Amino acid sequence: MFGLVVFGALGIYLVLLIAVTRFSYRWAAKKGLPRGKRWAVAAGGFLLVYLPVFWDHIPTVVAHQYYCHKEAGFWVYKTLDQWKAENPGVMETLIANKDAPSTRQGDMQNYIDTYFLNQRINKLVKKNGPFLFNRWRWEQEVVDVKTNEVLARYVDFSTGNGFIGGPPRTLRFWLQSDHCTDGGASYGKFLLFKRQIS
Repeated sequence: MFGLVVFGALGIYLVLLIAVTRFSYRWAAKKGLPRGKRWAVAAGGFLLVYLPVFWDHIPTVVAHQYYCHKEAGFWVYKTLDQWKAENPGVMETLIANKDAPSTRQGDMQNYIDTYFLNQRINKLVKKNGPFLFNRWRWEQEVVDVKTNEVLARYVDFSTGNGFIGGPPRTLRFWLQSDHCTDGGASYGKFLLFKRQIS
C-alpha cells in the first residue's frame, strides 16, 4: 500500500515537472524570446520544481562514487599462515566465543562495536557519519588482541539514512545506496578471512 502512495506521489511530481517546464517554454515563446532563451527559461522552470526535492541527489552520487573508488576495499595485512608462523601452536588452543559477545562505544550514528571472537582475535565494526551529502563510512577489522595488530580490514560506504538494508528507510529513497559497487564481493572476502583466523 505504501508503495502505491509513493508511486502516486512520484507520478504527480513528474507531471508537475513536465507541466512547469512546458509552461515556461511556451511563456518564453509568447514573449517572443529567441529559441535559445526559451530553452533557458524552460530549464529555469524545470530547476524550480526539481531542486527543492532533488538538490543533493547528484552531489550524493558523486561523493559516494569518489569515496568508493578512493578508499573502499578489502586488505589483508597478515595472512593466516604468517600469523600461525609468528604464533606457533596458538591456533590449536583458541576456543570460539559462543555468539561472539560484543561491546559498543559511541552512539547509533558513530560507534565502534568490538566482537570477542576468541582469546586472541577480535572483530571491530566502526560506523562514522553522516558526512557531507549523506555519506557514511563503514569499516571492519580483524585484530590480534595481544599485539593490537590489524590483520585484515574491509571499508565500505553507504549513502542515505545511515542504515544498511532494511528499515528504517527514508522517504528520500533515491539517496539510499547500501554499498559500493564491489562492496558485497569485498565483504565476502573479509568474512572468509575472519572465519579462517577466528
